[in-house]
Amino acid sequence: MISFEQARQVILENSSPVGVEQVSLLHSVGRVLAQDMLAPWDMPLWDNSAMDGYAVRSADCRQTPCTLEVTGYIPAGAKEDGIVVQPGCAVRIMTGAPTPTGCDAVVPVEDTDDGQSTVTLMQSVEKGQHVRVRAEDVAAGDTFVRAGAIVRPPEINMLATFGKSLVSVYRRPVVAILSTGDELIELGTTPGPGEIINSNALSLAAAVAETGCVPLIIGIARDNRESHLEKLGEGLKADALITSAGVSAGDRDLVREVLAELDAKQIFWKVGIKPGGPTAFALFGTKPVFSLPGNPVSTMITFEEFVRPALLKMLGHQQVLRPLFKAVLRQAIRKKAGKVQIVRVKLEREAGRWFASSAGNQQTAILRTMVAAQALAVLPAASEYFAEGAEVEVHFFGNYCDRVAG
Repeated sequence: MISFEQARQVILENSSPVGVEQVSLLHSVGRVLAQDMLAPWDMPLWDNSAMDGYAVRSADCRQTPCTLEVTGYIPAGAKEDGIVVQPGCAVRIMTGAPTPTGCDAVVPVEDTDDGQSTVTLMQSVEKGQHVRVRAEDVAAGDTFVRAGAIVRPPEINMLATFGKSLVSVYRRPVVAILSTGDELIELGTTPGPGEIINSNALSLAAAVAETGCVPLIIGIARDNRESHLEKLGEGLKADALITSAGVSAGDRDLVREVLAELDAKQIFWKVGIKPGGPTAFALFGTKPVFSLPGNPVSTMITFEEFVRPALLKMLGHQQVLRPLFKAVLRQAIRKKAGKVQIVRVKLEREAGRWFASSAGNQQTAILRTMVAAQALAVLPAASEYFAEGAEVEVHFFGNYCDRVAG
């Protein structure tokens, strides 16, 4: 049995981006840039005013109040027109307008009497104030966004500023999702005796979509070799394959056997984690194949801990693990030594510290506890007892990952 940490390391070592594509700028939101972006010109392209006000010579403004003659006006969008700030004079200027020759400071209109033919300055003036200098943000040839960056609204703004209508991003892997078992029926049918709705396929598809990958549900493999051969063969055409159930040691657990028959190489089977011990990982060429337990809670937790980081790496992300932080236990926890245990918890913030309490019954058949969980506590394999008040490591789960731990 491989350890939790070793399993994750092996999976990540065997996961990599599946290609690069060019997309339109708006379609790049949330994607990962595949190349450094170099500035084709300076930004800003010229010295310009950061405020509506008056372009002045700071040497003329050493005393306050100070009155200057207004000799011109430069609106935003104006081209070079030869306007010069002469000694003892000021030029009215708008935000973004190019600063005229002789100007080395801009005085905001609110610091003046807003005069038209003359203007009185009410505040002292510092050389360079409110002047945006050419290339002070980015110089031509500089890398303004690096490969590996996630495209957010700020990156969109910067890319658009430099005229990038198309950008190169890592391709979104297509991830096939296969459930196994004769007991499964599809959504839309009321289950009869011995039947279970195939909820795993939908929760896995949702989790895959949350990463940014493209989920492809390929149905149910029935508990016979022929059905497994057909469905697994179909799944191996995708960029990655996730199966649920059929990976233990029962006489109907055919996934690993049939994958081997299809030339997928098993890398490991059984992990020191609870829940989710029967998890297996294989490679079909370079394509990762994740075989997860069939219990819905085990399926979701093993996806969270093993599959999600791998898919993020395939998307080009550099940060693929959720950050761990400390939380204080509200109740004591006992576990067996030898396996990392994942505990579903609720969180509260008090006096600058996080406090964790059980989200409910931790049995792997209890879905309500999964719904209630805000985070997962990761309890190390070697330990057996965690007292009330002890600190443990936790990470946010699902949408709660966007909250920042203080």
